[in-house]
Amino acid sequence: MASLDGRIDCDMTEQIDDTNHYYDALEQLACPSTLEGRKTLEMHYALPGNFQSKESYKDAGQQVYKAVVSDGYAIGVDTSGTLLWGDDTTGQFGKPLLMILSEWVSLEYLEYLKSKNISYITIGRETEIEDTEMPADFKGYRSPAIDLKAAMEILRKDFNVERLAVVGGGHINGSMLDLGLIDEVSMMYGYGIDGREGMAAAFDGRPKSRKPIRLKFKSVEEHDGIVWMRYLVK
Repeated sequence: MASLDGRIDCDMTEQIDDTNHYYDALEQLACPSTLEGRKTLEMHYALPGNFQSKESYKDAGQQVYKAVVSDGYAIGVDTSGTLLWGDDTTGQFGKPLLMILSEWVSLEYLEYLKSKNISYITIGRETEIEDTEMPADFKGYRSPAIDLKAAMEILRKDFNVERLAVVGGGHINGSMLDLGLIDEVSMMYGYGIDGREGMAAAFDGRPKSRKPIRLKFKSVEEHDGIVWMRYLVK
């Protein structure tokens, strides 16, 4: 769900859509599993604060931990392992929680996820900042990163995730699109404009060197003034 100018701040979209059309559309898409980024999870689902590890972060290597077998999962991305969770995340999300983290994570945090009955995947090591307009001190800087392509393959092979709806913020949407991991774009536009400075767009954070991604029109519907548009990624 976005405003007419493509912004997706949740507090804003709730003000321009007082119906359940977004959730009705999501149900029609028939995606048993969903994927959200850390910022969205932190804002709407995780407990306040950050996990404080007593040990230093180290190379955990590639790991797959399956706490429960399910037909669908609420999948989250938390690169360094910082989010705090309650004792009943399955009840909170309506499906089991499954976290994707980088391999540079505290082993203590992985034990914490196990204690909360939360499945996880650790995959990916580090990335180098590409933006040529970054300050000179930051050029070549490397930071922990998740290998999203490899994570999607593990989800398919080990967790039987065949159909996944990306419902996170602009940066996780942009990253997935940039890596060629999205085959369809489904957007609902509410009857309002945001226009505030600094608010994320539906797809955000792609390096400036990237070219636009072409789409192929699939369908359009109108529901009480809200326009639902679907496109295939070429």
